[in-house]
Amino acid sequence: MSAIGAVSSCFCLRPGVWLLKPGMQQMSSFGLHTAARCAAKDYYEVLVLGGGAGGIAMSARMKRKVGAANVAVVEPSKTHYYQPLWTLVGGGAKQLAASARPTGSVMPKGVEWIKSRVTAFDPDKNCVWLENDIKVSYKYLIIALGISLHYEKIKGLPEGFNHPKIGSNYSVQTVEKTWKALQDFKEGNAIFTFPNTPVKCAGAPQKIMYLSDAYLRKTGRRSKANIMFNTSLGVIFGVKKYADALLEVIKERNLAVNYKCNLIEVRADKQEAVFENLDKPGVTEVYQYEMLHVTPPMGPPAVLINSPVSDESGWVDVDKETLQHKKYPNIFGIGDCTNLPTSKTAAAVAAQSGVLDKTISLVMKNELPVKKYDGYTSCPLVTGYNKVILAEFDYDAQPLETFPIDQSKERATMYHMKADMMPLLYWNALLKGYWGGPAPFRKLMHLGLK
Repeated sequence: MSAIGAVSSCFCLRPGVWLLKPGMQQMSSFGLHTAARCAAKDYYEVLVLGGGAGGIAMSARMKRKVGAANVAVVEPSKTHYYQPLWTLVGGGAKQLAASARPTGSVMPKGVEWIKSRVTAFDPDKNCVWLENDIKVSYKYLIIALGISLHYEKIKGLPEGFNHPKIGSNYSVQTVEKTWKALQDFKEGNAIFTFPNTPVKCAGAPQKIMYLSDAYLRKTGRRSKANIMFNTSLGVIFGVKKYADALLEVIKERNLAVNYKCNLIEVRADKQEAVFENLDKPGVTEVYQYEMLHVTPPMGPPAVLINSPVSDESGWVDVDKETLQHKKYPNIFGIGDCTNLPTSKTAAAVAAQSGVLDKTISLVMKNELPVKKYDGYTSCPLVTGYNKVILAEFDYDAQPLETFPIDQSKERATMYHMKADMMPLLYWNALLKGYWGGPAPFRKLMHLGLK
Protein backbone atom coordinates (compact mmCIF):
# COMPACT_ATOMS: atom_id res chain seq x y z
CA MET A 1 0.00 0.00 0.00
CA SER A 2 1.38 3.39 -0.89
CA ALA A 3 1.74 6.17 1.66
CA ILE A 4 -1.42 7.84 0.48
CA GLY A 5 -3.46 4.69 0.89
CA ALA A 6 -4.69 4.59 -2.69
CA VAL A 7 -6.54 1.65 -4.13
CA SER A 8 -6.69 0.31 -7.63
CA SER A 9 -8.05 2.55 -10.23
CA CYS A 10 -10.84 0.43 -11.84
CA PHE A 11 -13.64 -1.31 -10.03
CA CYS A 12 -16.66 -3.14 -11.33
CA LEU A 13 -19.33 -4.71 -9.13
CA ARG A 14 -22.82 -5.85 -9.79
CA PRO A 15 -25.85 -5.79 -7.49
CA GLY A 16 -27.10 -9.03 -5.98
CA VAL A 17 -29.29 -10.40 -3.26
CA TRP A 18 -26.56 -9.87 -0.64
CA LEU A 19 -27.33 -6.13 -0.79
CA LEU A 20 -30.53 -6.89 1.06
CA LYS A 21 -28.73 -8.13 4.18
CA PRO A 22 -29.79 -6.06 7.20
CA GLY A 23 -27.48 -3.23 8.05
CA MET A 24 -25.18 -3.67 5.08
CA GLN A 25 -26.28 -0.43 3.47
CA GLN A 26 -25.42 1.62 6.51
CA MET A 27 -22.09 3.44 6.59
CA SER A 28 -19.58 1.74 8.84
CA SER A 29 -18.70 3.27 12.18
CA PHE A 30 -15.21 3.41 13.57
CA GLY A 31 -13.99 -0.08 14.39
CA LEU A 32 -12.98 -0.96 17.94
CA HIS A 33 -9.44 -1.75 16.89
CA THR A 34 -6.09 -0.98 18.39
CA ALA A 35 -4.38 2.10 16.99
CA ALA A 36 -0.94 1.65 18.50
CA ARG A 37 2.15 2.69 16.58
CA CYS A 38 3.54 -0.82 16.92
CA ALA A 39 1.99 -4.23 17.34
CA ALA A 40 0.26 -4.91 20.65
CA LYS A 41 1.28 -8.56 20.29
CA ASP A 42 4.21 -10.22 18.59
CA TYR A 43 2.17 -13.03 17.02
CA TYR A 44 -1.08 -13.24 15.04
CA GLU A 45 -2.76 -16.18 13.43
CA VAL A 46 -3.38 -14.05 10.33
CA LEU A 47 -1.22 -11.04 9.53
CA VAL A 48 -2.29 -8.80 6.64
CA LEU A 49 0.18 -6.41 5.05
CA GLY A 50 -1.60 -3.43 3.48
CA GLY A 51 -4.85 -1.63 4.21
CA GLY A 52 -6.07 -1.05 0.66
CA ALA A 53 -8.98 -2.82 -1.00
CA GLY A 54 -7.44 -6.30 -0.85
CA GLY A 55 -6.06 -6.00 2.66
CA ILE A 56 -9.26 -4.67 4.24
CA ALA A 57 -11.48 -7.15 2.38
CA MET A 58 -9.34 -10.10 3.44
CA SER A 59 -9.00 -8.94 7.04
CA ALA A 60 -12.81 -8.79 7.25
CA ARG A 61 -13.04 -12.32 5.87
CA MET A 62 -10.28 -13.63 8.16
CA LYS A 63 -11.96 -12.07 11.20
CA ARG A 64 -14.95 -14.32 10.56
CA LYS A 65 -12.68 -17.35 10.30
CA VAL A 66 -10.30 -16.98 13.25
CA GLY A 67 -11.73 -14.15 15.37
CA ALA A 68 -10.85 -10.47 15.35
CA ALA A 69 -8.26 -10.73 18.12
CA ASN A 70 -6.22 -13.11 15.97
CA VAL A 71 -6.01 -10.79 12.94
CA ALA A 72 -3.85 -7.70 12.44
CA VAL A 73 -3.42 -5.29 9.53
CA VAL A 74 -0.17 -3.40 8.98
CA GLU A 75 -0.99 -0.05 7.32
CA PRO A 76 0.63 3.36 7.96
CA SER A 77 -1.89 5.56 6.15
CA LYS A 78 -4.49 7.47 8.11
CA THR A 79 -6.75 7.83 5.07
CA HIS A 80 -8.21 5.18 2.79
CA TYR A 81 -9.01 6.31 -0.76
CA TYR A 82 -11.41 4.91 -3.31
CA GLN A 83 -9.20 5.82 -6.24
CA PRO A 84 -11.52 4.73 -9.07
CA LEU A 85 -13.40 7.93 -8.38
CA TRP A 86 -10.34 10.02 -9.27
CA THR A 87 -11.04 9.71 -13.00
CA LEU A 88 -14.24 11.65 -12.39
CA VAL A 89 -12.54 14.05 -9.95
CA GLY A 90 -9.98 14.91 -12.63
CA GLY A 91 -12.82 15.51 -15.07
CA GLY A 92 -14.76 17.72 -12.68
CA ALA A 93 -17.65 15.29 -12.20
CA LYS A 94 -16.94 14.35 -8.56
CA GLN A 95 -15.33 15.95 -5.51
CA LEU A 96 -12.08 14.57 -4.10
CA ALA A 97 -13.52 14.43 -0.59
CA ALA A 98 -16.03 11.81 -1.72
CA SER A 99 -13.17 9.36 -2.35
CA ALA A 100 -11.69 9.52 1.15
CA ARG A 101 -12.50 8.00 4.53
CA PRO A 102 -10.42 7.60 7.67
CA THR A 103 -8.64 4.25 7.67
CA GLY A 104 -10.10 3.59 11.10
CA SER A 105 -13.61 3.71 9.67
CA VAL A 106 -12.95 0.87 7.20
CA MET A 107 -10.87 -1.34 9.48
CA PRO A 108 -12.95 -4.34 10.63
CA LYS A 109 -14.07 -4.01 14.24
CA GLY A 110 -11.81 -5.77 16.69
CA VAL A 111 -9.02 -6.36 14.19
CA GLU A 112 -5.78 -4.78 15.30
CA TRP A 113 -4.54 -1.92 13.16
CA ILE A 114 -0.75 -1.69 13.33
CA LYS A 115 0.21 1.81 12.17
CA SER A 116 3.57 0.93 10.74
CA ARG A 117 5.30 -0.28 7.59
CA VAL A 118 6.81 -3.64 6.80
CA THR A 119 10.57 -3.33 6.24
CA ALA A 120 11.67 -6.95 5.69
CA PHE A 121 10.39 -10.50 5.23
CA ASP A 122 11.66 -13.67 6.90
CA PRO A 123 9.29 -16.34 5.57
CA ASP A 124 11.50 -19.21 6.72
CA LYS A 125 10.86 -18.06 10.30
CA ASN A 126 7.25 -17.00 9.68
CA CYS A 127 7.81 -13.39 10.62
CA VAL A 128 8.14 -9.89 9.22
CA TRP A 129 10.02 -6.85 10.45
CA LEU A 130 8.33 -3.49 10.86
CA GLU A 131 9.71 -0.01 11.45
CA ASN A 132 11.74 0.49 14.65
CA ASP A 133 12.94 -3.13 14.44
CA ILE A 134 9.61 -4.56 15.56
CA LYS A 135 9.25 -8.26 14.75
CA VAL A 136 5.79 -9.78 14.25
CA SER A 137 5.25 -13.48 13.70
CA TYR A 138 2.32 -15.17 12.00
CA LYS A 139 0.76 -18.49 11.13
CA TYR A 140 -0.65 -17.16 7.85
CA LEU A 141 0.47 -14.08 5.95
CA ILE A 142 -1.55 -12.15 3.35
CA ILE A 143 0.42 -9.64 1.28
CA ALA A 144 -1.69 -6.82 -0.14
CA LEU A 145 0.83 -4.00 -0.49
CA GLY A 146 -0.45 -2.47 -3.72
CA ILE A 147 1.71 -0.79 -6.34
CA SER A 148 4.10 2.16 -6.11
CA LEU A 149 4.02 5.31 -8.23
CA HIS A 150 7.32 6.61 -9.61
CA TYR A 151 6.88 10.14 -10.91
CA GLU A 152 10.56 10.68 -10.16
CA LYS A 153 11.50 8.35 -13.03
CA ILE A 154 10.33 11.08 -15.41
CA LYS A 155 12.89 13.88 -15.50
CA GLY A 156 11.38 17.11 -14.21
CA LEU A 157 8.84 15.40 -11.96
CA PRO A 158 7.38 15.53 -9.40
CA GLU A 159 8.56 19.14 -9.03
CA GLY A 160 6.93 19.96 -12.38
CA PHE A 161 3.52 19.69 -10.74
CA ASN A 162 4.23 23.02 -9.05
CA HIS A 163 3.58 24.60 -12.45
CA PRO A 164 0.13 25.02 -14.05
CA LYS A 165 -1.20 23.09 -17.06
CA ILE A 166 -0.14 19.68 -15.70
CA GLY A 167 -1.95 17.10 -13.57
CA SER A 168 -2.28 13.40 -12.83
CA ASN A 169 -5.33 11.42 -11.74
CA TYR A 170 -3.12 8.82 -10.05
CA SER A 171 -2.18 10.85 -6.97
CA VAL A 172 -4.29 12.58 -4.34
CA GLN A 173 -1.86 15.49 -4.51
CA THR A 174 -2.26 16.02 -8.26
CA VAL A 175 -5.73 14.85 -9.31
CA GLU A 176 -7.37 18.24 -8.73
CA LYS A 177 -4.62 19.84 -10.83
CA THR A 178 -5.96 17.83 -13.78
CA TRP A 179 -9.35 19.51 -13.45
CA LYS A 180 -7.71 22.93 -13.05
CA ALA A 181 -5.63 22.39 -16.21
CA LEU A 182 -8.75 21.37 -18.12
CA GLN A 183 -10.70 24.40 -16.93
CA ASP A 184 -7.82 26.73 -17.85
CA PHE A 185 -7.31 25.25 -21.33
CA LYS A 186 -7.26 27.86 -24.09
CA GLU A 187 -5.76 26.38 -27.24
CA GLY A 188 -3.05 23.97 -28.27
CA ASN A 189 -2.07 20.40 -27.48
CA ALA A 190 -3.83 18.41 -24.75
CA ILE A 191 -1.60 15.36 -24.18
CA PHE A 192 -2.42 12.21 -22.22
CA THR A 193 0.30 9.64 -21.49
CA PHE A 194 0.69 5.92 -20.78
CA PRO A 195 4.06 4.72 -19.36
CA ASN A 196 6.29 1.82 -20.31
CA THR A 197 5.55 -0.13 -17.11
CA PRO A 198 2.69 -2.10 -15.57
CA VAL A 199 -0.05 0.25 -14.34
CA LYS A 200 -3.18 -0.04 -12.29
CA CYS A 201 -6.19 0.06 -14.59
CA ALA A 202 -4.87 0.22 -18.12
CA GLY A 203 -7.97 2.13 -19.20
CA ALA A 204 -7.63 5.05 -16.78
CA PRO A 205 -4.98 7.00 -18.74
CA GLN A 206 -7.35 7.39 -21.69
CA LYS A 207 -10.58 7.88 -19.72
CA ILE A 208 -9.54 11.40 -18.78
CA MET A 209 -8.84 12.09 -22.46
CA TYR A 210 -12.44 11.29 -23.38
CA LEU A 211 -13.77 13.40 -20.52
CA SER A 212 -11.52 16.29 -21.55
CA ASP A 213 -12.81 16.04 -25.11
CA ALA A 214 -16.39 16.13 -23.85
CA TYR A 215 -15.70 19.09 -21.57
CA LEU A 216 -14.01 21.12 -24.30
CA ARG A 217 -16.91 20.41 -26.64
CA LYS A 218 -19.38 21.51 -23.99
CA THR A 219 -17.48 24.75 -23.37
CA GLY A 220 -16.94 25.56 -27.05
CA ARG A 221 -13.17 25.14 -27.10
CA ARG A 222 -12.81 21.77 -28.82
CA SER A 223 -11.95 23.33 -32.20
CA LYS A 224 -8.92 24.97 -30.56
CA ALA A 225 -7.63 21.71 -29.08
CA ASN A 226 -5.39 19.03 -30.55
CA ILE A 227 -6.07 16.07 -28.26
CA MET A 228 -3.56 13.23 -28.36
CA PHE A 229 -2.89 10.01 -26.51
CA ASN A 230 0.83 9.21 -26.39
CA THR A 231 1.11 5.61 -25.27
CA SER A 232 4.08 3.32 -24.84
CA LEU A 233 1.88 0.41 -25.94
CA GLY A 234 1.30 -0.80 -29.46
CA VAL A 235 -2.49 -1.07 -29.05
CA ILE A 236 -5.17 1.16 -27.58
CA PHE A 237 -6.47 -1.61 -25.28
CA GLY A 238 -5.47 -5.21 -24.66
CA VAL A 239 -8.82 -6.84 -25.46
CA LYS A 240 -9.72 -6.63 -29.16
CA LYS A 241 -13.49 -6.30 -28.72
CA TYR A 242 -13.13 -3.19 -26.59
CA ALA A 243 -10.13 -1.89 -28.53
CA ASP A 244 -12.23 -1.88 -31.70
CA ALA A 245 -14.98 0.05 -29.92
CA LEU A 246 -12.50 2.59 -28.53
CA LEU A 247 -10.92 3.11 -31.94
CA GLU A 248 -14.36 4.02 -33.29
CA VAL A 249 -14.76 6.57 -30.50
CA ILE A 250 -11.30 7.97 -31.26
CA LYS A 251 -12.12 8.28 -34.96
CA GLU A 252 -15.50 9.92 -34.38
CA ARG A 253 -14.04 12.51 -32.01
CA ASN A 254 -10.91 13.25 -34.04
CA LEU A 255 -8.46 12.21 -31.34
CA ALA A 256 -4.84 11.43 -32.20
CA VAL A 257 -3.02 8.33 -30.95
CA ASN A 258 0.77 7.96 -31.03
CA TYR A 259 1.90 4.42 -30.24
CA LYS A 260 5.24 3.31 -28.75
CA CYS A 261 5.67 6.85 -27.44
CA ASN A 262 7.00 7.01 -23.85
CA LEU A 263 7.20 10.16 -21.70
CA ILE A 264 10.73 10.60 -20.33
CA GLU A 265 10.91 14.29 -19.40
CA VAL A 266 8.67 17.22 -18.52
CA ARG A 267 9.93 20.80 -18.86
CA ALA A 268 7.05 22.34 -17.00
CA ASP A 269 8.44 25.88 -17.07
CA LYS A 270 8.37 25.75 -20.88
CA GLN A 271 5.26 23.54 -21.14
CA GLU A 272 7.24 20.93 -23.04
CA ALA A 273 7.00 17.14 -22.83
CA VAL A 274 9.75 14.89 -24.19
CA PHE A 275 8.86 11.44 -25.53
CA GLU A 276 11.10 8.58 -26.59
CA ASN A 277 10.20 6.46 -29.62
CA LEU A 278 10.32 2.91 -28.26
CA ASP A 279 10.74 1.51 -31.76
CA LYS A 280 13.84 3.69 -32.17
CA PRO A 281 15.63 3.81 -28.78
CA GLY A 282 17.32 7.12 -28.19
CA VAL A 283 15.15 8.98 -30.68
CA THR A 284 13.06 11.64 -28.92
CA GLU A 285 10.45 14.20 -29.84
CA VAL A 286 9.46 17.35 -27.95
CA TYR A 287 5.78 18.33 -27.76
CA GLN A 288 4.49 21.70 -26.64
CA TYR A 289 1.43 21.33 -24.42
CA GLU A 290 -1.40 23.49 -23.16
CA MET A 291 -2.55 20.61 -20.95
CA LEU A 292 -0.61 17.49 -19.88
CA HIS A 293 -2.00 14.52 -17.99
CA VAL A 294 0.76 12.23 -16.71
CA THR A 295 0.33 8.56 -15.89
CA PRO A 296 3.45 7.74 -13.86
CA PRO A 297 5.69 4.71 -14.21
CA MET A 298 4.74 2.13 -11.57
CA GLY A 299 6.35 -0.85 -9.92
CA PRO A 300 6.29 -3.13 -6.88
CA PRO A 301 6.75 -1.55 -3.44
CA ALA A 302 10.44 -1.20 -2.51
CA VAL A 303 10.18 -3.72 0.33
CA LEU A 304 9.25 -6.45 -2.18
CA ILE A 305 12.19 -5.89 -4.51
CA ASN A 306 14.77 -8.65 -3.98
CA SER A 307 12.68 -10.09 -1.15
CA PRO A 308 12.31 -13.85 -0.56
CA VAL A 309 8.56 -13.69 -1.28
CA SER A 310 8.91 -12.03 -4.71
CA ASP A 311 9.81 -13.05 -8.22
CA GLU A 312 12.81 -11.56 -10.00
CA SER A 313 10.79 -8.50 -11.00
CA GLY A 314 9.71 -7.75 -7.43
CA TRP A 315 6.10 -8.92 -7.56
CA VAL A 316 4.74 -11.37 -4.95
CA ASP A 317 5.15 -14.80 -6.52
CA VAL A 318 1.79 -16.58 -6.29
CA ASP A 319 -0.04 -19.33 -8.13
CA LYS A 320 -2.30 -17.63 -10.66
CA GLU A 321 -5.28 -19.86 -9.87
CA THR A 322 -5.17 -20.18 -6.06
CA LEU A 323 -3.22 -17.02 -5.03
CA GLN A 324 -1.12 -19.19 -2.73
CA HIS A 325 2.61 -18.46 -2.70
CA LYS A 326 4.58 -20.78 -4.95
CA LYS A 327 7.22 -21.56 -2.29
CA TYR A 328 5.66 -20.78 1.09
CA PRO A 329 2.24 -22.47 1.51
CA ASN A 330 1.20 -20.26 4.46
CA ILE A 331 1.71 -17.04 2.46
CA PHE A 332 -0.82 -15.55 0.05
CA GLY A 333 -0.99 -12.50 -2.20
CA ILE A 334 -3.79 -10.37 -3.54
CA GLY A 335 -4.11 -7.34 -5.79
CA ASP A 336 -1.64 -5.05 -7.48
CA CYS A 337 1.49 -6.29 -5.68
CA THR A 338 1.24 -9.81 -7.15
CA ASN A 339 2.56 -11.27 -10.40
CA LEU A 340 -0.89 -12.46 -11.49
CA PRO A 341 -0.98 -12.02 -15.29
CA THR A 342 -4.10 -9.86 -15.38
CA SER A 343 -4.88 -6.16 -15.24
CA LYS A 344 -4.36 -4.55 -11.86
CA THR A 345 -7.83 -3.32 -10.86
CA ALA A 346 -10.08 -3.32 -7.81
CA ALA A 347 -12.52 -5.45 -9.81
CA ALA A 348 -9.78 -8.06 -9.97
CA VAL A 349 -9.31 -7.71 -6.21
CA ALA A 350 -13.02 -8.43 -5.68
CA ALA A 351 -12.83 -11.66 -7.68
CA GLN A 352 -9.50 -12.61 -6.11
CA SER A 353 -10.84 -12.11 -2.58
CA GLY A 354 -13.52 -14.73 -3.09
CA VAL A 355 -11.03 -17.27 -4.43
CA LEU A 356 -8.45 -16.50 -1.76
CA ASP A 357 -11.05 -16.91 0.97
CA LYS A 358 -11.73 -20.43 -0.27
CA THR A 359 -8.01 -21.16 -0.69
CA ILE A 360 -7.13 -20.14 2.86
CA SER A 361 -10.10 -22.05 4.30
CA LEU A 362 -8.82 -25.28 2.75
CA VAL A 363 -5.19 -24.62 3.67
CA MET A 364 -6.26 -24.11 7.28
CA LYS A 365 -7.80 -27.60 7.12
CA ASN A 366 -4.63 -29.04 5.56
CA GLU A 367 -6.48 -29.59 2.31
CA LEU A 368 -5.49 -28.64 -1.22
CA PRO A 369 -7.08 -25.51 -2.74
CA VAL A 370 -9.61 -26.25 -5.45
CA LYS A 371 -11.23 -22.89 -6.22
CA LYS A 372 -9.58 -21.31 -9.27
CA TYR A 373 -9.25 -17.65 -10.21
CA ASP A 374 -9.78 -17.21 -13.95
CA GLY A 375 -8.10 -13.82 -14.17
CA TYR A 376 -11.39 -11.90 -14.16
CA THR A 377 -10.93 -8.16 -14.18
CA SER A 378 -12.96 -5.21 -15.31
CA CYS A 379 -12.52 -1.63 -16.39
CA PRO A 380 -15.46 0.73 -16.89
CA LEU A 381 -14.08 2.76 -19.79
CA VAL A 382 -15.51 6.24 -19.28
CA THR A 383 -15.93 7.82 -22.71
CA GLY A 384 -17.99 10.85 -21.67
CA TYR A 385 -19.90 12.41 -18.79
CA ASN A 386 -22.74 9.94 -19.30
CA LYS A 387 -21.09 7.15 -21.29
CA VAL A 388 -19.18 4.00 -20.34
CA ILE A 389 -17.98 0.93 -22.22
CA LEU A 390 -17.92 -1.84 -19.61
CA ALA A 391 -14.90 -4.03 -20.32
CA GLU A 392 -14.74 -7.38 -18.50
CA PHE A 393 -12.25 -10.08 -19.41
CA ASP A 394 -10.10 -12.99 -18.22
CA TYR A 395 -6.47 -14.17 -18.26
CA ASP A 396 -6.69 -14.86 -21.97
CA ALA A 397 -7.91 -11.32 -22.75
CA GLN A 398 -11.27 -12.78 -23.73
CA PRO A 399 -14.49 -10.96 -22.82
CA LEU A 400 -16.05 -12.35 -19.65
CA GLU A 401 -19.18 -10.25 -19.51
CA THR A 402 -21.90 -10.16 -16.90
CA PHE A 403 -24.85 -8.62 -18.70
CA PRO A 404 -26.77 -10.09 -21.66
CA ILE A 405 -26.04 -7.04 -23.81
CA ASP A 406 -23.17 -5.88 -25.99
CA GLN A 407 -20.95 -4.26 -23.37
CA SER A 408 -18.67 -2.75 -26.02
CA LYS A 409 -21.38 -0.15 -26.68
CA GLU A 410 -21.33 3.19 -24.86
CA ARG A 411 -24.14 3.24 -22.33
CA ALA A 412 -25.48 5.79 -19.84
CA THR A 413 -26.59 2.99 -17.49
CA MET A 414 -23.00 1.78 -17.17
CA TYR A 415 -21.85 5.33 -16.46
CA HIS A 416 -24.25 5.61 -13.52
CA MET A 417 -23.07 2.22 -12.29
CA LYS A 418 -19.48 3.50 -12.38
CA ALA A 419 -20.20 6.91 -10.87
CA ASP A 420 -22.93 6.17 -8.36
CA MET A 421 -23.41 2.48 -7.57
CA MET A 422 -19.82 1.22 -7.48
CA PRO A 423 -18.66 3.52 -4.66
CA LEU A 424 -21.52 2.30 -2.47
CA LEU A 425 -20.73 -1.32 -3.26
CA TYR A 426 -17.05 -0.72 -2.57
CA TRP A 427 -17.53 0.81 0.88
CA ASN A 428 -20.39 -1.42 1.97
CA ALA A 429 -19.68 -4.79 0.37
CA LEU A 430 -16.11 -5.38 -0.81
CA LEU A 431 -14.38 -3.81 2.19
CA LYS A 432 -16.64 -5.77 4.53
CA GLY A 433 -15.76 -9.05 2.87
CA TYR A 434 -19.20 -9.72 1.38
CA TRP A 435 -18.34 -9.48 -2.31
CA GLY A 436 -16.24 -12.14 -4.02
CA GLY A 437 -16.58 -11.18 -7.64
CA PRO A 438 -19.25 -11.31 -10.33
CA ALA A 439 -19.47 -15.04 -11.09
CA PRO A 440 -22.64 -15.85 -9.06
CA PHE A 441 -24.52 -12.83 -10.41
CA ARG A 442 -23.35 -13.56 -13.95
CA LYS A 443 -24.77 -17.07 -13.66
CA LEU A 444 -28.10 -15.74 -12.42
CA MET A 445 -28.27 -13.24 -15.30
CA HIS A 446 -27.64 -15.85 -17.95
CA LEU A 447 -29.82 -18.54 -16.37
CA GLY A 448 -32.65 -16.03 -16.51
CA LEU A 449 -32.38 -16.03 -20.31
CA LYS A 450 -32.78 -19.77 -20.68
